[in-house]
Amino acid sequence: MAIYRAGEQPGEHTQAEVVLVAGNPYGSRTLVIERDEDASVAYLCAPDGTVHGAVWLANHRKAPGAVDLSRINAGLPPVMPHANTVHPGGRRPLGQLSALWFEEGDGVAVYENDDLLAVIPGWADMSRGMPGYARDAIGETPFAWSLPEALEGLLPRISNARSYWRWRHREGSWPAFQQFVMGHLDRTLGPAGRYWDASGERLPTVGITERPPFGEREFTVLSTVGMSCQRMPTVEQWIDRPRAYSRIELAVATRQDPREVALVLVWLAQYPWHSVTWLGHGHTAQWYHDPSTFPLGADYSGVLMLADPPDFPDMSGFAFGGEAVRWLWLVPVTTAALEEQRQ
Repeated sequence: MAIYRAGEQPGEHTQAEVVLVAGNPYGSRTLVIERDEDASVAYLCAPDGTVHGAVWLANHRKAPGAVDLSRINAGLPPVMPHANTVHPGGRRPLGQLSALWFEEGDGVAVYENDDLLAVIPGWADMSRGMPGYARDAIGETPFAWSLPEALEGLLPRISNARSYWRWRHREGSWPAFQQFVMGHLDRTLGPAGRYWDASGERLPTVGITERPPFGEREFTVLSTVGMSCQRMPTVEQWIDRPRAYSRIELAVATRQDPREVALVLVWLAQYPWHSVTWLGHGHTAQWYHDPSTFPLGADYSGVLMLADPPDFPDMSGFAFGGEAVRWLWLVPVTTAALEEQRQ
């Protein structure tokens, strides 16, 4: 059983009641919890309603001896079989529900009356038979894996999420972080020039700082300020040591008008969190609009991202949350070069 429901999105079935809808701070994932008289289930959805992860939460009636396929085919919340629930006789409807999002925004912990009820991590994938973790589940099933058996690995993530959002919502947290980054750039690149907002009113908050030619450096450097304030999503799904690659800032060297070049950073500054992905050394990005409008020149159509390239300023030495921050330099590339990198 790979998915809970076929051809439907959460809340579409008239017999299921949606009891909680909670979006992540970046607008890229939404937690939807629904129930009927028999069971409750949680879905992790994209803005278009696509389900990326799901987890059964509870039975509200006596558990069947086997999976009830008729409910699955009808698009109803699944009822966990008798052998895989700690409440085979069923339990009362869920109490007050709330969500705690991971710092990256790709996973969420679900609480019932302040008690941990379930976790849907970013790596949950129903198409691969990897659901979330539920407190009332026993063993591993297509609907949920046991939460108590996974707590050793999940609790540090949950604790970090709680601490992070407590800090992030504290008055003065962003200005303090902003000055922290700016101070590092003062030491590595020299005095600041202009500063632009790259985020509008959407999280994550990111700015762009201009560093005019200084000393022996004859070109301007533009750098993001704020991408490293939160870890990028999905890194742990691709990298063995995600802590070394989860925090980045972007930079570009230019002799062109900095106001035009800054548009490249505006384009990519929030991309990892809004698209639920990550950026790293060797990655490429193709300009989203007509190549003639590309800020780094009409001869190019995208960028290659490089960590610590030769002949560029050394940006190392900055860390946040106990994790090193990597600066990725954006180098313009042609369409042919983009295709070559993707092969």
